[in-house]
Amino acid sequence: MDPSRDRLRNLSQSLLRLHKVLLDRERRAYEDRYGAVAPNEMFRLLLQDERFAWLRALSTMIARVDEAVDAEEALAPDVVDRAFAAVYQLLKSGGEGAFQQRYQDALQSSPDVVMAHAEISKLLPRAS
Repeated sequence: MDPSRDRLRNLSQSLLRLHKVLLDRERRAYEDRYGAVAPNEMFRLLLQDERFAWLRALSTMIARVDEAVDAEEALAPDVVDRAFAAVYQLLKSGGEGAFQQRYQDALQSSPDVVMAHAEISKLLPRAS
């Protein structure tokens, strides 16, 4: 049992839930405008379409956390601390990037996003 790895695994699972809620929300908006999208087309849109580009910051964050979780070697405390600080920076810093602007809009208009955000907030240290 590795408490640091477990903390990161829990963080990853919560980030994945948030990503799903955000992606579902964006997909609905896209389909309202352009019609239904097949799963393989949705994947292409997520990777290549500018309307979904803002979500790539969160996708990258999840990949980095998962990479640390899956590492063969023991996790150094600074790796875990940096991961939590990076998540805090992305989701709670109030930054001015494309992700932060769209994320704030989502928080203002979706109770599901608020709930997923609250779940992650419980995992983050009080001061990052």
